Amino acid sequence: MNPIDPNAEWIEADGLGGFASGTVSGIRTRRYHALLLTATAPPAGRMVLVNGFDAWVEIPRGTFAISSQRYGPDVIHPDGASRIESFEYEPWPRWRCRIDNDLVIEQELFVPKGESAVFISWRIVARGADSRGDGSGHTLDQATSTLPATTLRVRPFFSGRDFHATHHENASFKFVADQNSERVRFQSYAGVPAVIAYSNGHYAHEPSWYRNFVYSEEQARGLNAVEDLASPGVFEFSLSERPAVLMLAAEAIARAGDPGSANRPASTPPDTESIEARHVQVRAIEQARRQHFSSALEQAADAYIVNRGKGKTLIAGYPWFGDWGRDTFIALRGLCIATGRLEEARDILLQWADTVSQGMLPNRFPDNGEQPEFNSVDASLWYIIAVNDYLLAGKKQPTLTDDGHTKQLQAAVDAILRGYSEGTRFGIRADRDGLLSAGEHGQQLTWMDARVDGREITPRIGKPVEIQALWLNALAVGAKFSEPWQTLFEKGNAAFESKFWNEHAGYLADVIDCNHQPGVIDLTFRPNQIFAVGGLPLTLLSKDKACRVVDAVEMLLATPVGLRSLAPGERGYAPHYQGDSRARDSVYHQGTVWPWLIGPFVEAWVRVHGANADARKKARARFLPALYEHLNHAGLGHISEICDAEPPHTPRGCPFQAWSLGELLRIEHSILT
Repeated sequence: MNPIDPNAEWIEADGLGGFASGTVSGIRTRRYHALLLTATAPPAGRMVLVNGFDAWVEIPRGTFAISSQRYGPDVIHPDGASRIESFEYEPWPRWRCRIDNDLVIEQELFVPKGESAVFISWRIVARGADSRGDGSGHTLDQATSTLPATTLRVRPFFSGRDFHATHHENASFKFVADQNSERVRFQSYAGVPAVIAYSNGHYAHEPSWYRNFVYSEEQARGLNAVEDLASPGVFEFSLSERPAVLMLAAEAIARAGDPGSANRPASTPPDTESIEARHVQVRAIEQARRQHFSSALEQAADAYIVNRGKGKTLIAGYPWFGDWGRDTFIALRGLCIATGRLEEARDILLQWADTVSQGMLPNRFPDNGEQPEFNSVDASLWYIIAVNDYLLAGKKQPTLTDDGHTKQLQAAVDAILRGYSEGTRFGIRADRDGLLSAGEHGQQLTWMDARVDGREITPRIGKPVEIQALWLNALAVGAKFSEPWQTLFEKGNAAFESKFWNEHAGYLADVIDCNHQPGVIDLTFRPNQIFAVGGLPLTLLSKDKACRVVDAVEMLLATPVGLRSLAPGERGYAPHYQGDSRARDSVYHQGTVWPWLIGPFVEAWVRVHGANADARKKARARFLPALYEHLNHAGLGHISEICDAEPPHTPRGCPFQAWSLGELLRIEHSILT
């Protein structure tokens, strides 16, 4: 096995909100790990259709597994994981399993962009053959090699459940398989999308329940971790004759612009084309598409950009988040704008522009069609920052910013500022000092939004420091095309430093006018003050005070993988993020490291050190190596949501987080260039 952690996770996203995911070892450790997980109302309504599979190879001298599962209480069976000798995750997951000295089986899978489908293939790698082959799925010397009789059998596991749930044996599961040539159709339950399987093998119907799969990551999180899965039958392939190809696709996922595609995904071969030919064609198209990205980071960023209706949005993180307002607008700056994907940035901003309500944008679109949630003070302000980034970047492409959409974006900005200045939900309003007051008991409006048993862990009611930084920057943006906002900006800007700066402590307060009581100050040392110096267009402090803030944050909060959410020694500081849901939520912002905060911190550090080439070079050497090393752990090629506060800063939470990756891209393309 190469140095990649066998428990590290990979993901293949389809651009619709569905995905395939798993681990290097092939052992599913989360209920979200799946071979075919589809969004029935993109990007929401996500369902697991095919969870995984068992696979084994039969040769004259015996039968050898090339897959493994974890069963209760803690049994690994069969032993296929022990045969993995290498794994690669670029451009897509590829395993090599050694059966003996003369026989290696290579397995790869990929998800085509815009398709609720996955291709899996297996081939023999003979000793001395080029393991990559010629791009067609065949080894270079396979046509002339004499290979022993080698049979591959693959038994897929089905559920047909909500992706947050688990599945259990029941009498309602439909084991019926509708078979026709290369095509087999499975439908687990009424109302659940059917799965269409295409293969160049033979399907044998052998219905069976597989019971007591155990997901170790769910166990560690104190969640339901046991599942039963149904397996209708087995696909058999003669690997000694040709590589094996299996395609699984969700039926009845209509494609935009193709009314006739509701029953046939675009990757599905027409009747006149074999699945082998289709596999070669789609594989080549997908490989060329991925090679178009200028870096592995930009390819990883593509996973988060998904369809919503006729527009676009961003998934906040895989495997369990949907599209969240705050996350979308923070991540958008790096994933799309900094990398030059301006058309997609525009489409996302326009998609959200229509959702402004009383000056607020939704913080979350629920998975199951409920009303959007408007419980965020900063999502709308981050939207304005993202609009500003987009308009500045778009000056180099006038066709983007002169197409009539700019006025729509400016109208959304103006509506947000009007709603906030006049007053809106949850006590959000511009105060007499020009700063923004927000919050009421029972709500958690800032990004530090954890709740336990109905209680806010960090309520931060009053005037939180990063909300003021966002508010003042948003006013400055609005003033570019609506003069009245300039007066309010100047008023708030004049009040900010004097009200938040504590000379004795040498840093900014986290909240002032706590609980709307004038003069009550919270000096808890948190990272939110960094936004007064970095992460936003304006620096709101004098040079001396900005330097002192950056130095203090670096000393108390900076780790190799991001900033702590609370300084060691502060009341409630927690060195580790672990335990059940209640325990984890209690410490979510109590020391836990957040990698996305490295973006504003590095930007602040560069600014106070001269904002020149030398400062950028030093910042790169000082702050980025550990983040790049992190790409080979947890979510491969991606950055985690959070990490433990203390060494070794174990990755926690969501392993594929949009704003974490987005801020690394923003550092690379906008801050250190």
